[in-house]
Amino acid sequence: MDLDLKNKIVLITGGSKGIGKGITAALLAEECQVVICARQEETLQTAALELKKISKNIFPLQADITKPEDTDKLIRFIVDKFSRLDILINNVGGNRRKPFDQTTNEDWQSILELNLNAHIRLSREVIPFMKKQNQGVIIFISSIFGRESGGANLVLYNTTKSAMISLAKIMAVELAPFGIRVNSVAPGSIRFPGGSWDERANKDPQGIAEFVKREMPLGRFGTVEEVANVVTFLVSDKASLVTGACIPVDGGQSRSLI
Repeated sequence: MDLDLKNKIVLITGGSKGIGKGITAALLAEECQVVICARQEETLQTAALELKKISKNIFPLQADITKPEDTDKLIRFIVDKFSRLDILINNVGGNRRKPFDQTTNEDWQSILELNLNAHIRLSREVIPFMKKQNQGVIIFISSIFGRESGGANLVLYNTTKSAMISLAKIMAVELAPFGIRVNSVAPGSIRFPGGSWDERANKDPQGIAEFVKREMPLGRFGTVEEVANVVTFLVSDKASLVTGACIPVDGGQSRSLI
């Protein structure tokens, strides 16, 4: 299927590893021009070197999007180089695991900034460009634990990932008259080298095997490529009627009725 994404200008936050890197690879394969950012310069450049094997249209820029000045730097780069932006993938995220009554104000401020506020700022900055073009797509990478209870010690993660889903739904309604679609994607447990599930599986293979048997109807973890394939479809015109949706990519792991 030709998704007609050639030469679309894309910005992906956290594009140097994991799901963000997988989405970057998928969109490069569709001949998009992709700007990626990450906090660590070395990790970013290593990823960019690998991704250039797919396409030379990869543009790495070191940026910590929790810093407003780095958001400004990203926008200036895109304006100067392309004068437009077609697709924004809000992918950066993180977590601090602890019971609610042990969380601190600093915990909340840090995770709210990383998982929510940074995406709010960046989305707000790109919307004028998309309005001017009368087209654009914004995707938020949330989680199935934004759709339902994720269990103990996940209060910081669940709260911010739920907020992303709600944010996307309201933005979709407000921006529809301008030809801008907004969706969220909710991955389940995705395993990739260096990721948290990979680390846990290496430390406790028996315990993780039992988790997979108990929680994963397909009998395995998901892959970054499977998430990336869904995102690639959603940003294409083949998904032209899909907006305000939260799409789970979880192999049946979630139990939500949403």
